[in-house]
Amino acid sequence: MTQSVSDSNPALCEEIALRIANSPQHRITFAEYMDLVLYHPQYGYYNTHATKLGKQGDFFTSPHLGADFGELLAEQFLQIWEILEKPVPFTLLEMGAGQGILALDILNYLEGYYPDFLAALSYVIIERSPSLIQEQQQRLQKYHSRIQWQTLEEIPVNSIVGCCFSNELVDALPVHQIVIENGQLREIYVTSQTASTSHATFTEVGGELSTARIIEYFDLNKITLPSPAYPEGYRSEVNLAALDWLKMVAARLQRGYLLTIDYGYSANRYYNPIRQGTLQCYYRHHRHNDPYLYIGQQDITAHVDFTALQVWGELCGLTTVGLTQQGLFLMALGLGNRIATLSTSPQQSVQKLLQRRDSLHQLIDPMGLGGFNVLVQSKGAIADMQLKGLSLPLI
Repeated sequence: MTQSVSDSNPALCEEIALRIANSPQHRITFAEYMDLVLYHPQYGYYNTHATKLGKQGDFFTSPHLGADFGELLAEQFLQIWEILEKPVPFTLLEMGAGQGILALDILNYLEGYYPDFLAALSYVIIERSPSLIQEQQQRLQKYHSRIQWQTLEEIPVNSIVGCCFSNELVDALPVHQIVIENGQLREIYVTSQTASTSHATFTEVGGELSTARIIEYFDLNKITLPSPAYPEGYRSEVNLAALDWLKMVAARLQRGYLLTIDYGYSANRYYNPIRQGTLQCYYRHHRHNDPYLYIGQQDITAHVDFTALQVWGELCGLTTVGLTQQGLFLMALGLGNRIATLSTSPQQSVQKLLQRRDSLHQLIDPMGLGGFNVLVQSKGAIADMQLKGLSLPLI
């Protein structure tokens, strides 16, 4: 792929070109490129396009469909608090809180229905984007006394008793891209075809692996690459950043749970020889697979390898409690009851009822948000206590 910067953020393109020019062999890994595009402190997508989230933006997530998603998660957090014997404080750690909508829905629900739980709660937000932190702080002013904004590094090791969770975080972590060239496993790098950083044109080039951790990643997943099963030109992603993130979270969790909600596959499905990677881009609700378009103005994601999270989690001291789909998880927590009672709500107009029904069905649609995975891991928790959200079996 090759793309000029004319339809992109020129300042960010210049920053990327400078990084390439100052790097050995004048190239950077795709992971480094993706990190700059999404998280550059001045020009990255998440630092300049916070208001482009939601139904009017580039993409929307479950919390944009109404308060139900957060309220049902709150029911699960309540049970976890009870399983842990109601510790005070109970830390609820949200990683990648977006616009703060989910946090507000959770806190409002607890205030209305479970004030004792709210009184015991310490809500911590981990957010990398300064512009999103500002939006979160504005939206959550009512609960400022209960919320802390921190980095994972600032949280002491073995200090959290409670629940850590994320919704569509891991898919946005920078990924390495690998390719099979001449029967060998190689890595995809990003370079520039022009000497001028102000008029750069980015292109891809194959090279040796940047780190032995990529081989270790496939060993972790019991995936053999390369092998005769994989065709020449096969390419996919390796999310080493997800393993680093998981290790940090596991180290800080003393006793409690970790919930990871995202779209993805098991390793066998992810690295199926007929699947040519999962990288995708979102621009104004248009999905495509060219990360060199709209640089700094579009989202870039890759599906999550849930096998890697489970296996690596075990090595980091986490126990896999269960893996289910979001639709089943929410139904087990009471979403079905909410759908059933819609027709008995005389306070709402027919149009409002239809809109709400549509939103609830989107949350459980197996071809959409309902097909997302929910991975539950624990550390030092009571092993024989079943979480409500995991009580419905996978079909």
